[in-house]
Amino acid sequence: MPWFWQESDELSTQEIEALAHRLLDEAKTRLGVTPRRVLLLPPDLTRAHSGAGKITEVLYKALAPTCDVHVVPTLGQHVPHTEAENRWMFGSIPHERIHAHDWLNGVTRVGVIPASLVQESTGGKADWEIPLDMNAMLMQEQWDLIINIGHVVPHEVLGFANHNKNYFIGLGGKETICASHIAAAIYGIENNLGNLVTPLRHCYNWAEQQFLGHLPDVYLQIVMKRNEENRLVTSGIYVGDDLETYLMAARASRAQNITVFEKPVQKVVAVMQGDEFRSTWVANKAVYRTRMAIADGGELLILAPGLERFGEQPAVDALIRQYGYTGTEKVLQLYRTEETLQDLAHGTAHLIHGSSEGRFTIRYAPGHLTKEEIEGVNFQYADLNAMLQRYNPAKMREGWNTMPDGEEVFFISTPSAGLWSTRANLERNDRLAAEKHQ
Repeated sequence: MPWFWQESDELSTQEIEALAHRLLDEAKTRLGVTPRRVLLLPPDLTRAHSGAGKITEVLYKALAPTCDVHVVPTLGQHVPHTEAENRWMFGSIPHERIHAHDWLNGVTRVGVIPASLVQESTGGKADWEIPLDMNAMLMQEQWDLIINIGHVVPHEVLGFANHNKNYFIGLGGKETICASHIAAAIYGIENNLGNLVTPLRHCYNWAEQQFLGHLPDVYLQIVMKRNEENRLVTSGIYVGDDLETYLMAARASRAQNITVFEKPVQKVVAVMQGDEFRSTWVANKAVYRTRMAIADGGELLILAPGLERFGEQPAVDALIRQYGYTGTEKVLQLYRTEETLQDLAHGTAHLIHGSSEGRFTIRYAPGHLTKEEIEGVNFQYADLNAMLQRYNPAKMREGWNTMPDGEEVFFISTPSAGLWSTRANLERNDRLAAEKHQ
C-alpha cells in the first residue's frame, strides 16, 4: 500500500512542502532508522516545470543539518546540467552535492531481464535480454534513505513516466537504455502511450523486485493538470514504496493529462520551451504526445526557440543527421545491417519514435538550427520569428484558436505534460492492454 497521498484541484506550495516533510517523518518509522546518509533522485531539467527541483531543495534543506545528502538527477543519456542549470532547477543546493549520472562509465551490472520475459511481454516482437547496468553511486555506496522524486505523465516508452523508469532509464547504462528503447520502439510507440503497464514496464516491475528490493527507497510522485486558467498546477502527490503507489499516480495522470478528440485534428501548434528543450531528442515529445490526435495529411508545427542540436550526445546527434527520421520500415531495414544503428540502439528507437510514418507533416521552427539541417533529417522547416509573430504563445489560448485568416489550430503550450489522442486510438490501446492481461 502507498504510504500516503493527497489530491486536490490545486495543491499549494505550503501543502507540497508539508507532504515532503511528512515523507521524512514516516521514513524514520517505516524504515526503522534515523537517516544519516541520504540520496535524492530528481528528474533533470526537461521535467523542471513539474516543480520537482523545488521539492528536492525542500528535502535537502530539511535533511542537510544532520545528514550527508547527495543528489543525482536521473539524466539517462541526457546532457549533464551546468552549474547554472543546477542552480536554476535546484536553488540553494550546493553544486558539489549534485552529481552527474555517467551512463557510459559510471554504472555497474546488477542483473539481467531474461529474453524469455521480454519476448513474452512484447508478444514476440522483441526477443533479447535486457542487461541492467545502473548508477554505481546508487548501487555500491551505503544509503540509509533513497528518495526517488518524479513527475508521472504519459510517456512514449513506459506508458507513463516516473517510478522505476527513473532507475532503469534515468540511472541506467548504455546497454540497458539501448536494449530497452529498441524493444519499446519495435512494440510500437502508439501501443505504449497512455497504458499503465506496458511490456517494458512489466519487465521493469519484475526487475525491481529481483534486484532493487534491498534499497531503502521511497517514491514521491507528482501529478499535474491544467486549472481553469489553463495553468499547470500540482493536483496530486503520491508517496510510497510499492507498485500501487505508481498505479494510483498513473491513473490520476490518465484521467487528468489526456485530451480526447472525437475526430482527428488537422493542425497542432506546440511550444517546446527554450530553457528545457535544446535537442530534438527531447523536443520530439511534441511529436510523441500529439501523434495519436493528428489527422492523416495534417500538420504539427513545433516552435522550438532553444533547439540547437538533434541528439543529446555527439554520437547520437551524428546518427540522427546521417539517417534522419524516415519511418519504422526503413529504419529497421537499416538496423539489420548498420553497425552504428545496432551500437546506438536507443538512437535507432528515437528515429522510429520521431517519424510520423508519412501520415502527417512535422514542421520545426528552430532557434539555432538551419533550414538545411532541419530538412536534412526529413522534417520540414519554418522561420521561427515569422511563426512566433503569427502564433504568439503569449496571445494563443490553450486549445482551439481561430487565426485572423480563418485558419483553425489547436495550440499546446507544454506538450511534455500530457497526451492528445482521438477516442478511437485510446480505445484501441485499452483493448490491446486488456487482451494482454487475459
